[in-house]
Amino acid sequence: MNKGKWGSIVAVSMFAIMLASCSSNTKETIDSTNSGGSAAEGPKYTFRLADTHPEGYPTVVGDRKFAELVNEKSGGRIKVEVFPSSQLGEEKAVIEQVQLGAIELTRVSTGALGGFNKEYEVFSLPYIFNSDEHLWKFLESDKGKELLGSLESSRMKGLAYYSSGARNFYSTKPLTSIEDMKGLKVRVIQNKVNIDLMEALGANATPMAYGEVFGALQTGVIDAAENNYPSYDTSNHYQQAKNLILDEHQRVPEVLLVSKITWDKLSDADKKIMSEAAQESVATQRAEWDRFEKQSEEKIKAAGVTITEVTDFAPWQEAVKPVIEKYRADYSDILDAIEKAE
Repeated sequence: MNKGKWGSIVAVSMFAIMLASCSSNTKETIDSTNSGGSAAEGPKYTFRLADTHPEGYPTVVGDRKFAELVNEKSGGRIKVEVFPSSQLGEEKAVIEQVQLGAIELTRVSTGALGGFNKEYEVFSLPYIFNSDEHLWKFLESDKGKELLGSLESSRMKGLAYYSSGARNFYSTKPLTSIEDMKGLKVRVIQNKVNIDLMEALGANATPMAYGEVFGALQTGVIDAAENNYPSYDTSNHYQQAKNLILDEHQRVPEVLLVSKITWDKLSDADKKIMSEAAQESVATQRAEWDRFEKQSEEKIKAAGVTITEVTDFAPWQEAVKPVIEKYRADYSDILDAIEKAE
């Protein structure tokens, strides 16, 4: 055999070995005879879970509880490594990587999911929930569970909902009434419902990644943004935008999800471990949310932020009615289920 042919065979062989070794970045060892036995028997996995929020934030606390439970239920065979603070990227980029299976798990806002699954845009509609109790009654209903399952059509598997409280507007300019919204440049999550919402309030929507908001407030690229108390606190946005109005225009839950590519590789037993761990982590996340929200509120008050409580929501609800009506036909069955859950 001449040197040219021999070199080609070696090159092809090396390439095949590389493909085999890189075929899964999550699977460490495989027991092909995995049938029955203890939870510690079978394939070993190490999965990555991405979160945009910082260490100690309620969603990250939930992520870590999930990871702990997965490790416990699998006898240490399945490990979940949590990466907070956007270490693996901002939400939109991470969701795309999850769809490809490059990142196995993430916790994201349903607001961000709207760009990947149309049904999730319903959560961006204003004033469809009148309290957290109302929201959770819907999330735990058959329709809420069905909505979680619908993510499979978007190459993801919804595992659980997490709390995220009510969203409010905050600004570098005085903000004490709905009239003050007129003309404000407001950062929003990139989805069409949020853009329509700003238009209804007389503001100018500026879609932008979460990590860019602080600098944009500082430089005047935007005048305002909107989020819940803990995010307003941990992002340090309150240092730049010292005017907060508690208008509670949205209640946008979080979702813990896994790549469909990753999910389909798991055995039924491992799918059960992941599902149970996710659902059991919810109680920890919700309790931490309630505690952290109160802590953030006190911190923001102590920082001298001007806080305006809305006592009459009627003008706000009236202003955004065109937004709800525009999308009612698209989400009629979900909106009906939300009303029934009240």
